[in-house]
Amino acid sequence: MSSESNPQSPRSGGVPQAGLAAVTHDSGRTLVGVGIVLSILGLLAIVFPFVTGLSLSILLGILLVVGGFLHVANAFSAPGWSGSVVQIVLAVVYVVAGIALLANPTVGLVTLTLLVLAYFVVEGVVLIGMGIALRSERNWAWSVLSGGLSLVLAALIWLGLPSSAAWAVGLLFGVNLLSTGIAMVMLGWGSDRSTEEITQSVA
Repeated sequence: MSSESNPQSPRSGGVPQAGLAAVTHDSGRTLVGVGIVLSILGLLAIVFPFVTGLSLSILLGILLVVGGFLHVANAFSAPGWSGSVVQIVLAVVYVVAGIALLANPTVGLVTLTLLVLAYFVVEGVVLIGMGIALRSERNWAWSVLSGGLSLVLAALIWLGLPSSAAWAVGLLFGVNLLSTGIAMVMLGWGSDRSTEEITQSVA
């Protein structure tokens, strides 16, 4: 049999196409798996919005305390005494803010709401840009749709401040997780369908 009739021959390009199909299939399965996990977490956050908001506030407090200790560690390596003083001051601010959030997480919900608002704005722009860049892929519009939804959620948070902070953070964060998970699942399924077409063309 000649090498030209062999689909695995380097001349026919069978091996590169098969390798591309395997990589694309693995990537698609990963997207679907991560998307399902995010969707489940989003549903839980929607069902328990206040608990989700408090959990995020507590998490922020923990991160601030950890950041304070990191600044203390950096104080010993900072050049000059002025650099050490700056690091120690930042450490005190971080630790005090973190302890305040841990002691009364409901107080930090408004601040956390503003942080989530900023996150939704950045994520919305990134998802829309990613969707536009992936116009050649199947279901790319889902990424754009998810990004647009993130921007809408950011607007809802802003309009509902400050009374809606008690429930908005958890609810909107859950909706965002759910929409992002669905978008990733759809992109993963589209990638799997492309893999099947590549495999069929190789065969």
